[in-house]
Amino acid sequence: MPRASGPLAGALTGPGGRVVLLDGGLSNQLADQGCDLSGGLWTGRVLAERPDQVAAAHTAYARAGAEVLITASYQVGYAAPARRGHGPELTTALLRRSVRLAAGAAREADHEVWVAASVGPYGAVLADGSEYRGRYGLSVRELADFHRPRIAALLAQGPDVLALETIPDATEAEALLLVLAETGARAWLSYTVAGGLTRAGGSLAGAFALAERFPQVIAAGVNCCDPADVLPALEAAAAVTGKPLLAYPNDGSVWDAATRTWRPPAVPVPWPTAAWRRAGARLIGGCCRIGPARIAELAAER
Repeated sequence: MPRASGPLAGALTGPGGRVVLLDGGLSNQLADQGCDLSGGLWTGRVLAERPDQVAAAHTAYARAGAEVLITASYQVGYAAPARRGHGPELTTALLRRSVRLAAGAAREADHEVWVAASVGPYGAVLADGSEYRGRYGLSVRELADFHRPRIAALLAQGPDVLALETIPDATEAEALLLVLAETGARAWLSYTVAGGLTRAGGSLAGAFALAERFPQVIAAGVNCCDPADVLPALEAAAAVTGKPLLAYPNDGSVWDAATRTWRPPAVPVPWPTAAWRRAGARLIGGCCRIGPARIAELAAER
């Protein structure tokens, strides 16, 4: 079956506004497949060295019922390869490859699948956990200059939508949205949050209000956060924007940047997806440590 024939925005806002199922965490699936994710490029290392494994991970999620595949470009940026002695040509090639691999898996699925090109935050490229802190000391203009070539390379390969994801503060969101406005492309905007605030400690109302200002944003919400933080964030978003909402949390684990490991919760954290849907979530899936089995469960719930 070909990739989804219509825009993702139409599926979210059409009659009934159905829920569209996202995939899960790419890193945990690659690890389960035996891939080495060590080093600063994380999933980008597998993208460079074992693209067949990235394709296999996408296929696993599509077979589980995912209707949106998010590319392996989250941690790929022009600064990181440069620090390792690689030129910008390699980064461009990896970014474009990430879209092609997801698109290939989408074409082979037995249902329509959209491809979302992941644009991770500045902190992800630093590979030091600072995407969970934000406030890097950079201006909106500096952050826009950082993201602009990444976005251009991804768009050149023709994804269905951009996933501006795991954004820790409104400053970086504004930078990304300004670049998005230059391109005219469509995107969703997803913050990582904790305790009713952005990870950088900012107001959720102010952060989500940015999404309302930019018509290219098709949905807004949260990802890579504790499932318990999802519903309050969705309610904050719904109070300031009429756009469809999205939620793809992790399993409640906390990332330890020093050891580069996840610290899981003492007990499993509930996923009240029915409440998320009532709050306006139209894109639901999983992030880190959420695999195909959980996505299949979500598919069965709909």
